[in-house]
Amino acid sequence: MSMRHTVKARGGAAVAVAAVLALTLAGCGDDGGGDDKSKDPQKSAAPQPQGAGSQAPVPSKGQSSEPTEVIATLTGEAGVTLAVNSVRREAGGFVTINGQIKNTGSQSYQNTAAWRGVELNGTGESVAGATLVDKAGKKRYYVLRDTESRCLCTTGISSVDPGQVVPFFAQFPAPPTTTTEVEFTLPTFATATVKISG
Repeated sequence: MSMRHTVKARGGAAVAVAAVLALTLAGCGDDGGGDDKSKDPQKSAAPQPQGAGSQAPVPSKGQSSEPTEVIATLTGEAGVTLAVNSVRREAGGFVTINGQIKNTGSQSYQNTAAWRGVELNGTGESVAGATLVDKAGKKRYYVLRDTESRCLCTTGISSVDPGQVVPFFAQFPAPPTTTTEVEFTLPTFATATVKISG
């Protein structure tokens, strides 16, 4: 008889626990602000499949590491090339250049010290020697630096092995909005005229 009461008590406790969990989960699903849904378009979107989560999808490696558009290719020494993928005017008053340095030669390229230019000679390996020239405005722009004089550009390139591809970026002060074309160069590479987008 005591066993029968134990089973009933356990059964009742299980039902009570299930009811509490159901109410708790229902409470977590409601943010309590019915009007907030109209303010946030993410919350008014159709529900996602179970397990999808609320995070934005992460781009695949192919999207981020293999740019499809090449707007200019600069030829360098010993088979090293610099493909420029984008030259974009940003809202913060600067221009960002993205691209890829590739060694198409048969030997490791070691002359990367020239890429840092003379402006930041004591700050280590970088592409801080890159420049933009606004020919119409007759002005040269150098790579931006942070408050500790570090360039806002790719750093740490001591060599480029045969077949190796190194992502490249550099940020410059933005020329006037009337300037849509600039000359871009990096020491040891040829100069290319590129269009600014954005």
